[in-house]
Amino acid sequence: MEITLLYFDDCPNWKVADQRLTELAAENPDLVISRHPVETIAEAERVGFRGSPSILVDGVDVFADPDDPVGLSCRVYQTTDGLAGSPTLAELRKVLANR
Repeated sequence: MEITLLYFDDCPNWKVADQRLTELAAENPDLVISRHPVETIAEAERVGFRGSPSILVDGVDVFADPDDPVGLSCRVYQTTDGLAGSPTLAELRKVLANR
């Protein structure tokens, strides 16, 4: 399974997501994780970037809502712990289990 972390440097939340994905990769040796910075609005529009961090599983943004705007902004996730800048480790595990 391939996971891509899309982010932009000005948003600190991508580092939390990266740490959680690194933990998942240690648990699941079949995961391939790549990181891709999104640096311009044109690139954000081209890749459908819905904010930093965005997590693609096999090319699909598994947490995206079709109404989420595209652009260079920090993304907010509704988690079991309330609003957060990244999905929880448990939510990431659940997504992977459902794939």
